[in-house]
Amino acid sequence: MSDRGFGSGPSGHVPEPADRWLLVAVAGMLSFVAMLDMNIVNIALAAISDSLDVSAATAQWAVLAYQLPVVALLLPVGRWLDGVGQRSALLVAAGGFTLCSALAAAAPWAAWLIAARLAQGAFGAVLFVLMPVLAIRSVRPEARGRAMSVPATLGPLGAVTGPAVGGLLLDHLGWRAVFLVKIPVCLLALAVAWRAMPGDGRLRALDRRSLADAVLVAAGVTVLLVSLTLSYDAPAWLLLVPAAVPPLWWWLRGPGGRPVTGALRASGAYPAHGAVLGLAAAFAAMHYVAALHLQRDSGFTATATGLTLLAFPLGMGVAGPVGGRLADRYGARPAAVAGACLTAAGLLLLVPLGDGWTPLDIAWRLALAGVGMGLNGGPTQALVMGSAPPERTATVASTLQLSRSLGFTVGPALATAAWGLSGPGGGVTAGLALAAVAACAAVPLIAVRGRAETAPATGPSGTPAPGTGPGTIDRGHRHAGTPAHAADRASAARPADAPSGRPARERDDQPGSRPGDEPGETTDAAPAARP
Repeated sequence: MSDRGFGSGPSGHVPEPADRWLLVAVAGMLSFVAMLDMNIVNIALAAISDSLDVSAATAQWAVLAYQLPVVALLLPVGRWLDGVGQRSALLVAAGGFTLCSALAAAAPWAAWLIAARLAQGAFGAVLFVLMPVLAIRSVRPEARGRAMSVPATLGPLGAVTGPAVGGLLLDHLGWRAVFLVKIPVCLLALAVAWRAMPGDGRLRALDRRSLADAVLVAAGVTVLLVSLTLSYDAPAWLLLVPAAVPPLWWWLRGPGGRPVTGALRASGAYPAHGAVLGLAAAFAAMHYVAALHLQRDSGFTATATGLTLLAFPLGMGVAGPVGGRLADRYGARPAAVAGACLTAAGLLLLVPLGDGWTPLDIAWRLALAGVGMGLNGGPTQALVMGSAPPERTATVASTLQLSRSLGFTVGPALATAAWGLSGPGGGVTAGLALAAVAACAAVPLIAVRGRAETAPATGPSGTPAPGTGPGTIDRGHRHAGTPAHAADRASAARPADAPSGRPARERDDQPGSRPGDEPGETTDAAPAARP
């Protein structure tokens, strides 16, 4: 963590805020364990079924009970985090996550385990949204690329290394160790956060309307996830997808959804969200098809398959820090586009292989795609969250995480459908082609500039303010001494829970006060504006 604090300077000088890299490390650690839990338990399901004397279908809920609340609660959690203290939320979420890990490891029967995993999923949803917010608020604007690359790289690495870590623990220590392994990391993160994070606002409970919004979003997203997940084996479950539309539409058209869509419109982040979804779907589809083909059709052992697929996370881990540095030096968008292009190239090179794969054939192509994902992850998050309204940072973080989670879910489902429709002998090629198309579609989406980047800020006379204009946000820093530069520095120096200089509760009570709200609309529980 930098020791540089707030110094004095000439009149009008905005002091440099200190970069808190220890908090960025906390964001990376907790992103890793939260994503690790998405997949690490899969490998232990058979052992859980035998140990607790339950069916395989019941044991599967040890995974689903965590995954469903994590994804279903992302949007409500994002709205909630925009109005509470960041330090308090992190300590409660990380502490609850750790406690639930211990309870799951000690489970004497299945109902106990499932209940612990449900609660852990709720705490995990808070970590998913809060970690990128913590990273971006812990550094100056010109260091955002490097900061965002930490959780953006370590999070997906946790997801893809989960089965390998789980397998080692299962073989040597038993299934309960799968839940215990995360506790030391969480305790270390808690200790650092307790000492390094500045005090801020308190937590507040959800009001009645916020709870109703949470129920609507959770219901719609849960139906969508369940139908897509179960469609891998039974495509008829896809008929359930339309049932997710009414609750989500009702929420979007209500006072709870309008601030979310308003924040996305204000930052012009819709195309970038599509790119995130496309790249996540491409990775998930490729991983599903490759693992299935290597083991079932090519006769690879589970160990050989795992080592071959490990090329992707290795490439991603090496390139992640590089992507952050490139974003800070040349701009977030060029780095993100370059990464998406490399990912698309790596997946396109898999398609002509057909069925005659060797480990080396697939490994170097996966490594290329992994390098692309590493270069893309941090810059994309810095790009989207850096252009979000300051009081909506957590909301935009939640939509970005939801896009990624839906991509991970949709990818295998679409690959399965493509495999089935292609007929005998063409399933592998069809599934990989689908993954490549999804990655290629992400390139133009991430290249599109958002509204916040193309509309220059204006000064008092209506002329563009110095240091603003197209591409300014991409660079992450402004000309020193300009009003835009001073605003960036002041924003970075604010406490995490008071991004706009007014108490969160006061902002919530001001109708139409949030960026992106339509004229005449009210936000949260605010009454209609009076003449």
